[in-house]
Amino acid sequence: MAVSANKLELLQIADAVAREKAIDRSVVIGAMEDAIAKAARSRYGAETEVRAEINSKNGELRLFRHMLVVDTIENSSTQIGLEDARRHNPAAQVGDTIADPLPPLEYGRIAAQSAKQVIVQKVREAERDRQYQEYKDRIGDVSNGIVKRVEYGNVVVDLGRGEAIVRRDEMLPREVFRNGDRIRAFIYDVRREPRGPQIFLSRTHPQFMAKLFAQEVPEIYDGIVEVKAVARDPGSRAKIAVVSRDSSVDPVGACVGMRGSRVQAVVNELQGEKIDIIPWSQDIATFVVNALAPAEVAKVVLDEDRERIEVVVPDAQLSLAIGRRGQNVRLASQLTGWDIDILTEQEESEHRQAEFENRTRIFIEALNVDEVVGQLLASEGFTSVEELALVDQKEISSIEGFDEETASELQERAREYLQAQETELDTKRKELGVDDAVAEVPGVTLRMMVKLGEGGIKTVEDLADCATDDLAGWSERKDGETTKHAGILEGYEISREEAEMLIMQARVKAGWITEADLAPKTEEAPAETAETEPQA
Repeated sequence: MAVSANKLELLQIADAVAREKAIDRSVVIGAMEDAIAKAARSRYGAETEVRAEINSKNGELRLFRHMLVVDTIENSSTQIGLEDARRHNPAAQVGDTIADPLPPLEYGRIAAQSAKQVIVQKVREAERDRQYQEYKDRIGDVSNGIVKRVEYGNVVVDLGRGEAIVRRDEMLPREVFRNGDRIRAFIYDVRREPRGPQIFLSRTHPQFMAKLFAQEVPEIYDGIVEVKAVARDPGSRAKIAVVSRDSSVDPVGACVGMRGSRVQAVVNELQGEKIDIIPWSQDIATFVVNALAPAEVAKVVLDEDRERIEVVVPDAQLSLAIGRRGQNVRLASQLTGWDIDILTEQEESEHRQAEFENRTRIFIEALNVDEVVGQLLASEGFTSVEELALVDQKEISSIEGFDEETASELQERAREYLQAQETELDTKRKELGVDDAVAEVPGVTLRMMVKLGEGGIKTVEDLADCATDDLAGWSERKDGETTKHAGILEGYEISREEAEMLIMQARVKAGWITEADLAPKTEEAPAETAETEPQA
């Protein structure tokens, strides 16, 4: 390759590469300039700052050597004296950069090969950047493509203006694709990567199903019907919750279509995955009952603090509610975002009876009362001695058969019992060697201190050095089974967030961090910096 090559040929090559790779023509010309400059440096020396310019209109190529104007020349390859510089530019000053024209030269085989590598690399980078810019705003869309090749179970897809990949774990079970097959998938991530695909597709993502319904159901596309939640066991079964903004439109009927035509189109695309279409409800109890369909529900009990719901079903409906391998209740839990416990009517009755008897026994032992009084307190909804001690006395005296004197006596006994318990726990805490300072950590109770002492946590520093798993426990999945490991505070129903806050407060108390470190971080806008262009 020579500098004296046909000028028109350079532009024709640039146009052809730009069209083939779908990138800007100026990027290709810029890559050519870099490549020619690199090849020229092999002739003039690596330290020489050589620049090449290709006229985008007529293809004329010019080479320049950039020289720094100095008083005393230390390196003749990169510096030029002030007197010589003023022959090129009479207004030149020390510190300026002079572009010194270079004569055309012939490139050898090695230089030409090096230039080719630079062009190929620059074009690839431009192609990746073009793909990223084009697809980064398409995350969440469904894309169609043709299978280009299959590598170790991963499917590489030609999208026409880009190349994407469907990883093996993002494909439906028992699904096989071959070269040339058409494929439809969900764009769930687009990343810049040094090499390889940047566009990641999925056929198992819950939103893939939502998008397929949007394509098949005009009411969803128009916004009349909204998909509120999707839960999937890919390739097997799924549940989708829908709601209508127009009371005259049935959301479930719209998704099913005439004779099931619309839902069947989605089922066919997902290789026969069974789909339950469920009406969404703002009332969580109603929503959970709908989500457990086709099972019938007799009663639900909500625990809003823990986002847990207890569902009671007739004995004959238990297996249907749970589903094969727990699939139905698992998908319903994913769909609603609540933990669901399934009980039969008989189990629920036994559970309530056992709970009632347990509370009655606690009141009898703690307050030294007979069984009738204990049952009365339990049946009135009192769940603990602490609650009895702190409640307004009128609530106790209003119970049938009780008067103010009885209420006062019961509360006094409750307080004495709690005081005795506290003294006993404090004695045990001291025997375990737990420091008094641990009680000053916000959120730590005497009962917790005993548990911590039994777990070997005896100082504020010990607590500060804990991990969340140490206190709250953790779960691990192995061979398809989940094993739960108990934490030191097992039995306190402490959440991971609460356990983490205890540890952070202990670190504040220990002086490892400050209260300011616990405050949520606010993102600061990056300061704008003026970019200066180098002088030419």
